[in-house]
Amino acid sequence: MRAAAIALRAGLDPAWGEALTELVLARHPPVPGEIWAGYWPIGTEIDIRPLLHRLAANGPVLLPVTPPRGQPLIFRRWEPGDVLQSERFGTSAPAGELMVPDVILVPLLAFDARGGRLGYGAGYYDRTLAALPGRRTIGCAFAAQQVTRVPMDENDVRMDAIATEREVLFFRE
Repeated sequence: MRAAAIALRAGLDPAWGEALTELVLARHPPVPGEIWAGYWPIGTEIDIRPLLHRLAANGPVLLPVTPPRGQPLIFRRWEPGDVLQSERFGTSAPAGELMVPDVILVPLLAFDARGGRLGYGAGYYDRTLAALPGRRTIGCAFAAQQVTRVPMDENDVRMDAIATEREVLFFRE
């Protein structure tokens, strides 16, 4: 399923992240004082950098730092113009202040109509979300990444919402 999802995404335009940005800001506008965490897109992921820039104009934005396998992610503050450090898996992280997010934008390979999310398989986000209960989660994807059913087990965390270039689907308010 992961290989098929990566192949499907290869034909999509990452710039559709502009449409995702407008939908997220309209359907889930940031609340003053709220801290959002995102991610710097890699490969053919939908480009959420326009959203990160818009969020940074309203308050703190964090990006994840990838720890050794088996550990949850940590988040550091990012500001437009910051130099990012290259990390494993092709990710990039800032060197800013360590902070804890209220809302977490989560990358994914596939999602279903129940908020199920297929990640890359290392479990970083599932461990992170389990360690940060009560945080709102918004998976970010292309609409074409929706599948009938994502296989999930007891360690997998469902998203509160999924944002695409076409809509924001809410699973928990």
